[in-house]
Amino acid sequence: MSIRIVIADDQTSVREALAVMLDLIPDICVVATASDGAAAVAEVQAAMDGGGVDVVLMDLRMPGTDGIEATRILKSMFPDLPVVVLTTFSDERSILDALGAGARGYLTKDAGRVEIGAALRAAAAGQAVLNPHVQARLLEAVDPPRITPIPAGLTPREVDVLRAIAAGLSNREIAQQMFVSEATVKTHINHLFAKAELRDRAQAVHFAFTHGLAAPVR
Repeated sequence: MSIRIVIADDQTSVREALAVMLDLIPDICVVATASDGAAAVAEVQAAMDGGGVDVVLMDLRMPGTDGIEATRILKSMFPDLPVVVLTTFSDERSILDALGAGARGYLTKDAGRVEIGAALRAAAAGQAVLNPHVQARLLEAVDPPRITPIPAGLTPREVDVLRAIAAGLSNREIAQQMFVSEATVKTHINHLFAKAELRDRAQAVHFAFTHGLAAPVR
């Protein structure tokens, strides 16, 4: 079954190239394209009345309604619809604003077809996607780490897990680093997600950085 996507980008050449490129991937179907955020919202609404939309691939800087606001609007209308940002901007503010608006993934435009396709599949499956360059940029932004009180009633161990998620580690890697089982890691993640009211790893990354908890796990 194909993953149905809507592409939003204000540059016609980029938008059309992405549509052609992604339509060549067997399990991905581009159902609509949009030149700005408002058009993206309208296209998603129209597509929802038809065959539906699985993922939105969203540029950030667009005239009128930008990608941040469009993401916020879409998440208010369709809370379970994943948005993956694809942009040339990888500064801390852009990344945090996108994640704060509800984006489930963040890629830069040097990503190739394989990486974009994998991100769309992951987002459609409910997973968060931040490419390595974005992870590295966020980690550079917290040097030195800020010292803040532990929020949301998290335990020190849950904070360690949160920091590891912000550093881009998988559950298996966190388990190996902390010398615990993957089941224990999953339990910590479930607890911290519930306490901090987080839906996915992208929101966890945003939470960690905005609360000064993104220092790598020792």
